[in-house]
Amino acid sequence: MQGKIIRGIGGFYYVDTDLPGVVECKAKGIFRNKKVKPLVGDNVEVKILDREKMLGSIEKILPRKNSIIRPAVANVDQAVVIFSASVPKPNLNLLDRFLLMMQTQGIATVICFNKKDDADEKYLAELADNYRGCGSRIFMTSTFTGEGIKEFGECLKNKTSVLAGPSGVGKSSIINRLFPEAGMEIGEISEKIKRGKHTTRHSELFSLGDGIYIMDTPGFTSLGLPNLEKEELRDYYPEFEEYKNSCKFLGCVHIHEPQCSVKIALDEGRIPKGRYDNYRQFFDEISNKRKY
Repeated sequence: MQGKIIRGIGGFYYVDTDLPGVVECKAKGIFRNKKVKPLVGDNVEVKILDREKMLGSIEKILPRKNSIIRPAVANVDQAVVIFSASVPKPNLNLLDRFLLMMQTQGIATVICFNKKDDADEKYLAELADNYRGCGSRIFMTSTFTGEGIKEFGECLKNKTSVLAGPSGVGKSSIINRLFPEAGMEIGEISEKIKRGKHTTRHSELFSLGDGIYIMDTPGFTSLGLPNLEKEELRDYYPEFEEYKNSCKFLGCVHIHEPQCSVKIALDEGRIPKGRYDNYRQFFDEISNKRKY
């Protein structure tokens, strides 16, 4: 029987299958011998040992399409980052760091700007324009009016999603609006993760029906850059793709070079200034990083 690991604690793995309830499993010793550790999100083959007690063993880990270290999860279809469009005002530098982190791992991203009912229409248009070519799907939502919530929920169907974003942006409110019963549980666990130093932290996927699996993560206020060479950074900006082969110099990094097509597109408003400014900052940050 096949299933998906939704939680792992102390050597026990809890697998969501077609059976009602969750199967508690131990992993076969062969995995330890091969130094392979099952991850939350792994699709596995399980052998049912006790149907009544819902006990089993993991016989095989099916091939992973990807995995993330923090949070520890496999087979992620998309990372969903939620920011407020009003208060707290979105930190777009932090958002761009997150997008870059996910792109280097080949994980699709979805951007949700929440609290649109409390935001200036002009500012919302600027946000949409700034991210129009970044390669992510963009949603504007309001848990107060319900705007955009249904459309946002559609993008979660039949996918395993990791939710991320700073505290106070309404992550739990959105999930509560979409999935009232399950959302409350997710919100409670998120709060527990944020409280107290002695709380046991573990990765957990929530199965919400319609093939929806969601992992919530604690709010973050800072994020380092992925381990990149400065010359590689340009490859993770979809906005540059159309222009990169028209630059005068092969290997142009779109900073100081003359006759750079990316900078010409920037001056003509075809590349958003906000995204480019963060690109330059990240380029300088990588350039100035000391190598030990």
